[in-house]
Amino acid sequence: MSREPLFPPTTHEPTTAPPPGCPAHGTGPGGLRRLYGPDAEDLGAVYEELRAEHGSVAPALLHEDVPIWVVLGHTENLQMVATPTRYTRDTRLWTCLQDGTVKPDHPLMPIVAWQPICCHAEGEEHLRLRGAVTGAMSTIDHRGIRRYINRATQHLVNKFCEEGRVDLVSQFAEHLPMAVMCEILGMPDEYNDQIVHAARDMLKGTETAIASNAYLMDVLMRHAVRRRAQPEDDFTSHLINHPAGLTDEEVGHHLRVVLIVSYEATANLLANVLRVVLTDPGFRAQLNGGQMTVPQAVEQSLWDEPPFSTILPYVAKQDTELGGQRIRKGDGLILGMAPGNADPRVRPEPNANMYGNRSHLAFSGGPHECPGQDIGRAIADVGVDALLTRLPDVELACDEDELRWRESISNRHLVELPAKFAPKPQQDVMQRPSINPLPQQRPNDWEVSNVQPSAATERPAASKPAAPTPTAMPEPAARQNVFRRLLRWWRGD
Repeated sequence: MSREPLFPPTTHEPTTAPPPGCPAHGTGPGGLRRLYGPDAEDLGAVYEELRAEHGSVAPALLHEDVPIWVVLGHTENLQMVATPTRYTRDTRLWTCLQDGTVKPDHPLMPIVAWQPICCHAEGEEHLRLRGAVTGAMSTIDHRGIRRYINRATQHLVNKFCEEGRVDLVSQFAEHLPMAVMCEILGMPDEYNDQIVHAARDMLKGTETAIASNAYLMDVLMRHAVRRRAQPEDDFTSHLINHPAGLTDEEVGHHLRVVLIVSYEATANLLANVLRVVLTDPGFRAQLNGGQMTVPQAVEQSLWDEPPFSTILPYVAKQDTELGGQRIRKGDGLILGMAPGNADPRVRPEPNANMYGNRSHLAFSGGPHECPGQDIGRAIADVGVDALLTRLPDVELACDEDELRWRESISNRHLVELPAKFAPKPQQDVMQRPSINPLPQQRPNDWEVSNVQPSAATERPAASKPAAPTPTAMPEPAARQNVFRRLLRWWRGD
């Protein structure tokens, strides 16, 4: 894919320099719109400008003026992800990587570089690698992880509940997902401020993104080596011991994908749901009045502010057509979740109520649809509910228009969400909650199910009626202990 013939039907070379303040300052070679820099601080507005000018698929420029197609239409995005015969995630086929247009030190290299992971694989290799990931995920005890999320939330709230003020981004939304994911991966001791910072930094395209990625890979590779030598009942050990036979490198790279995608997506989702709760009285009233559940609020947020705005790149495997545009073999395309969710063909009113509608693009689709989306939903559902239960009077501590956002090509997230409430006492929480022993892997279970086991199958042995004994007198104390254990189990303690 050479620069000269790229996007020929829709672009032209400007003849004069634009005057100061002109929107054309956001353009680059060939008059293409840049998706980075000071003129692209509001990418949502840029996408709408591109939609108005080009339709559902538009030409644009990534960092360092790398040409790319942006898929803006809901239908076109679904068509791309669901047609592996025409489009692939194998970035080695991207002409811009082959011809050196994307240099090794490109700020987006941690995102676009090919890796030995299921996201970049096809065919039998994709089935092998993704099967290992979903097989390991199938061992996660969903009820146990929800109990852990609740207790991790209580631990975080205990750190600020007596102060009456909190930044719900830096003190809550950025920490709860990482604590939960580290527990799932079997590395709770690695959970700290440094790993939280590195996880957010590597997706921003900053000068330190490559270093942050190197730090995370070092942590995860050392953890993979430890678990191969000493396996335990955690996601990492099940991934290593899956019949697919992943190498240490493959294990490390998949741990990175699971950790980063789950963490970043859920941190953004938590912050976005809490922002709406604190800034929209009608939204909160529906929650408090029972007209809306927290899971419904989460789904609405997935429409309005998907945790990842885009995924890049997909690559055309052959000359093709998409959204009326001629796509050449080797062209790169951006999966546009945020602009796709805003497509007026599926959502004529930007603020439309989408409760109960799960056709959003927040978790992608097709063969590469996010396999861990139910874990992210669980963290958001339980975390938000537990926080609002502890702090029912929490409210925004600034004007809504003072809230600041940080936006990159990958996502858009709040910088901070200051809140205030009447100081509350700490609650007694178990020092370190544990997850129930993990069941055997279910090879065909590709997602964590939201369907809960029946009460008969999940009730702890301690809560079952005791067998009759030849005791002359009843033992109320013993029965009381059974009742207390049942009550603690019901509460998730």
